[in-house]
Order: sequence, then C-alpha cells, then structure tokens
Amino acid sequence: MYHYHTLPNGIRIIFRQNNSPVVYAGVYINVGSRNETTPAQEGIAHFIEHSIFKGTEHRRSYHIRNRIDGVGGELDAFTTKEETCVYASALSQHLERCLELFSDILFHSIFPQHEIEKEKDVVIEEINLYKDSPAELIYDDFEEMIFGTHPLAHNILGNKKNVKHFTSAQLSDFLHQNYTPDRMVVSVVGNVEFSRLVKLCEKHFQAPAPSGNPSSLLPNPPVPNTVQYRHFNTTVGKRTHQVHLLIGCPAPTLFDERKTAFTLLSNILGGPAMNSRLNVSVRENEGFCYTIESQYVPFTDAGLFYIYAGVDTGAADRSTQLILNELRRLRETKLTPQQLRAAQTQFIGQMAITNDSGLNEMQSIGKAYLNFDHVDTLEEMNRDILSVTPEQLQTVAQDLLSEANFSLLYYK
Repeated sequence: MYHYHTLPNGIRIIFRQNNSPVVYAGVYINVGSRNETTPAQEGIAHFIEHSIFKGTEHRRSYHIRNRIDGVGGELDAFTTKEETCVYASALSQHLERCLELFSDILFHSIFPQHEIEKEKDVVIEEINLYKDSPAELIYDDFEEMIFGTHPLAHNILGNKKNVKHFTSAQLSDFLHQNYTPDRMVVSVVGNVEFSRLVKLCEKHFQAPAPSGNPSSLLPNPPVPNTVQYRHFNTTVGKRTHQVHLLIGCPAPTLFDERKTAFTLLSNILGGPAMNSRLNVSVRENEGFCYTIESQYVPFTDAGLFYIYAGVDTGAADRSTQLILNELRRLRETKLTPQQLRAAQTQFIGQMAITNDSGLNEMQSIGKAYLNFDHVDTLEEMNRDILSVTPEQLQTVAQDLLSEANFSLLYYK
C-alpha cells in the first residue's frame, strides 16, 4: 500500500513501508533537458545535477560528499529528458540525514565558481566517454535526427562548448526558475513510520524554496502526440569492429491508452529474456550479434520505440531483414491465447523481480507520482497486463510498427 501526502508548499510525498534495514529516498524534479529553452542552455540541466553537490550556503563540497557516504550510504543523481532525480540509500536511522541533505542541495546550492570549473572537466570527460561508446551514442544521434528542432532532440549531456561557458549565475538562474516545489516529489521506500517521514519533510522542506514561473505538473488534459518526427535512413562512418544499427519509430505517449499493450509488445519482441523474438531470430538462430534489444520510451507528449543491435560487419543487411521479418510477424499474425498468456506471465514476473529492489521501486513510484499524481500497485499493473487481448496487440502493431514508420541509423 502506498501512502501520500502534500506539503503546504506543493511538494508531494509518496511512501511504501517494507521490512528492510535500508531506506531508499529520493527527490524527483519535473525538469530535464527539454526545459533548456535556448541553444546556449543545452546541457545545463545535467550540469546542475553534477553541480548541486559542489557547495551550499551551509556546506562545502567535501561535507556534502561525506554526509551520506560517511555512514555507509550511497548518494547519487541522474538527469533524463524530462526529469532530474537526486537519491540516496542508507540505514533507516539515517533517513533524516538524507532528507536534510536533499533540501540543502536543492534549495541552497551556491555553485562556487572554482568548483564549477573543476566539474566542467568531469562532464567533458563524460561526453568523451559517450563518444567512445557507440552502443550508447547511437541513441543520442538517433533522437537528434528524429526529433529535429524539438527540445526532446537535445543531448542530455550538452556539448563541450556549452559546458566550458557555464557560469555560476547561469546555473543559479536555471535552478531558481525550474526547481520549484510544485515540480517535486519526495519518494521513500523503507522500514520507517509514515508519520515520521511526513514530520521530517515538514521540518526540512518547508524552508523558503526557489520561486519560478508557475508550472502545471500534468498537462490538463494530457497533451497528445503532436511532435513532428523526421524520417531517415542514414549511415555514419565509424571506426568500430561491429556495425551498430538502430531502428526506431514514434510510439505512444505517457498518457496514451495503448501504452500497456505497446509495452507488452516491446517485451515480446526484444525484452531482456533469452526467449525474446529478436534474440532467438538474430542471436540464437544466426549468431550475428551479442546484444539485441528493444526499448520503449514514453514522454509527456511523444514516444519512441527502438531496436538496437551490434552485429558482425558482414551481417548488417541480413540482421536488418530478420528484424523487419519479426515486426511483420507481429502485424500479420495474432498471438494465440497460449502465446499471450505466456508473454503476460513472463512480463508480470519480470516486473515483480524489478520491484523487489527497494531502489528500483523508490525510483519507479517517484516517477509515476510525478507524472500521474497516482501510483498503481503491482496488482493493478498485473491486472492491466492480463486485460490485453491478442486483437489489441495486433492492432497496435499494425498501427505503429509498419515498415514505413521506421527510421534507420547505422554506424559502420
């Protein structure tokens, strides 16, 4: 059972109690790279995620690093296209330590310029790391191509030129305009009393918060998928031992009623299981690759579906054809009731294993509450999965996975 509470300043809390000695806590903020409104800002959301650990009105960088690590916990953060998350894992008795630190770095960061200059080198090395990782870089390049001028095209890391020119004043301005209480959710999973959690949040998150432009957490009504997607078939020359290929197309948004069926369809096609259709067809039957997978990423007003594979240099064309054949099978042939039940059972099991991690659950429910103001229980999600019919799956495949919808990007 999930517990909910909203503080007077608009920060919302979601909590689930378990029996673990470790508590998992985080703050989700509805701000990501798509909130960067000018080319000069690209990369600033991610750079702030790094820089909030570099000094506050109350602490230096050293004290921030040791506040959680010093008691055996772990502190981290990440940025996506639409969210930023700061989170920690620690023994339950250190929950207040985590929450107080979150409040300090989110509301009182001062971005010391000398620390910012050092962090620029760190982020530039992160950009270099991605450039040396074609299996990751290809996703960024694909999104830039398919989204065009839309803010979702922004590379989350930004570029070296921007990073080198970021100033403390720029970071402060962006934070104060965007890190507002109505965009924040505190998510906690652990063996603590909910009443205590609420009191701790009231104590540490009621301090004056940055005031920016009024924002609405949810589109009202939810925005339909109105993004203008580009279509392409592009080959980029890379000095790699493999051919990296990415095939992708538009997909349902976060609020699309077809999302559950499409998620199940993606899992059937290229989920993590060894018996996924793509793994069997391309890896097991032909031995063309080590990695092949599909991913479905829904955004507020858009969505993308990808199929990625790193294949032998002489097998790129044949691998592409095998992938297209599997897509055609889903469009032309309905799953039998037995096949569907097996796919549903598998996916339900995968979700249960994922949610068995307190960290995964804390992040999952925090993001869900941020976007929907409600979180489905595992039982409710299982019910939705079991309600999907063979006809729905085939219709979704025919509507969204037609060959004409796909764009292709090759690294050769």
